[in-house]
Amino acid sequence: MEIKHEEDKSLFSDLVDGVRKYNFQKLGTEKSSPLSVTLKNNEGKIVAGVSGRTIYKQFLVEVLWADESHRGKGFGREVMEQAEVEAKKRGCITAQVDTLSIQAPAFYQKLGFEIIGKIPGVTEDHDRYFLMKAYTE
Repeated sequence: MEIKHEEDKSLFSDLVDGVRKYNFQKLGTEKSSPLSVTLKNNEGKIVAGVSGRTIYKQFLVEVLWADESHRGKGFGREVMEQAEVEAKKRGCITAQVDTLSIQAPAFYQKLGFEIIGKIPGVTEDHDRYFLMKAYTE
C-alpha cells in the first residue's frame, strides 16, 4: 500500500481508465467530452466561464466562475445557459453540479436546478449542495 500527499496525474489517469473500462462493460462505450464556455473582455481576459464535461447524456459542471468585478451583471448566467445549449446538442438530458453554501446554490436554483442532496457542516458554518437539472423538450 502506498499513500501519496501530492498530485500524481499518471495515477489519476490510471484510476480513471479503470473506472471507464468497468463503465464500458456495463453501459457501453462513451467518450467523456470537455465542454467550456468563456466570456472575455476587450483585452481578452476571462471575466466569466464554465467548464465541465458531457458523458452518458449528462452535463457534469465542474466549475463556474465570474470575476468579482463582473458579478451581478448576468455573465455567469449567460455562460451557463450557452453551455447548456451545447450540452443539449450533445444529447444531454440532465446537468449536475455541486457547490458550497457560500458559493452558488441560489444561483443554480434560479437557473432551474433542484437540490437533490446536502452534506451539512463541510466547514464549521457551511454546507455542500448537490444539484440537478432535467432538460425537457
